[in-house]
Amino acid sequence: MTDPSRPDGPARSGDIADSETPDPPEASAPRALGLAAFTMEGRRAPALFVVGWLATLIGVGFVGLRFLGLEGLAGEVIAVIGTGLAALGLVLLAGSQSVERRAAGMAYAGPSPVLVMFAALAGIPFVASLIGLPLVVLNVHIPLSIGNLILELVKLGVFVGVIRIAVIGSDAMRWSDMGLRADRGEILRGLATGAVFAGPVILVTGAVLYVVVLLANGLTPPSPLPPSRDALGLISNLAIAAVLAPFSEELLFRGFALTAWRRSVGVQAAILRSALVFVLAHVLGVGGDSFGQAATLALIAGVGRIPVALALGWLFARTDSVWASIGLHATYNAVLVLLAAGV
Repeated sequence: MTDPSRPDGPARSGDIADSETPDPPEASAPRALGLAAFTMEGRRAPALFVVGWLATLIGVGFVGLRFLGLEGLAGEVIAVIGTGLAALGLVLLAGSQSVERRAAGMAYAGPSPVLVMFAALAGIPFVASLIGLPLVVLNVHIPLSIGNLILELVKLGVFVGVIRIAVIGSDAMRWSDMGLRADRGEILRGLATGAVFAGPVILVTGAVLYVVVLLANGLTPPSPLPPSRDALGLISNLAIAAVLAPFSEELLFRGFALTAWRRSVGVQAAILRSALVFVLAHVLGVGGDSFGQAATLALIAGVGRIPVALALGWLFARTDSVWASIGLHATYNAVLVLLAAGV
């Protein structure tokens, strides 16, 4: 006989099915669309993405025209427009990246430190040109030492401005998250702690440079600062090397970049990444009489900066205060400037 509880025919409405009802598919986690994915589908801020890429590419193209031989005032104007567009485009792309990362719930929901660095590097010549072009047109001459000091002030302003817009403005971090706190006791302790480590770092850096230069048959990269021929030049070099540059660079490479990477890849990888980016930023402008010589000089300059770059990252991670790395950076630079002046 046939079991009435298991009908032979197909199941009808009201019958109980043998198989369990399948579970509904789990909702997939939101995915952050990267800047290299050229698609509008699923983007949270498509306007930032499109305008950012257009401005960046047009800006780079304008700068390329200048390097391809467009000379005179027209070439300078094109270069100024190009660097401005590139800086604007990169900042907009930083905003697009922050929106995507925040929506995806990433541990660090801000722009890439490399992207912020290139935005800042593009902004420096743009702002400097806005200041310098009127002086050229008016035929106003200023001493080289004063010009270098003004350029360093521009660099500081651009670094702070880009971080304020792209990082603080996107709610990815606060200044205190970067170890920048206006506590007098912390400032003094941090600067003193950094100064203590400057001696050993200088010794290690000197040994590394000695070996590298020896292997390169005595080829040495030029100093980033001109020799101080008088008191004004020495004061200017010390102000640049021991005050302005340490503050702006530590804020960008340690306070911001290392903190951002520490949230996503851990402390050790963050120290290494921030050191490599720091070295890269310092060798981009190294030149030579030929491509081979320029590459060799850039390699020597880069290897020579690795010890101090790693030490700065380690000290920042250990103290969680940007004032400590500023203290090390400032003392390190001041000693080198004074030694060069003495020589």
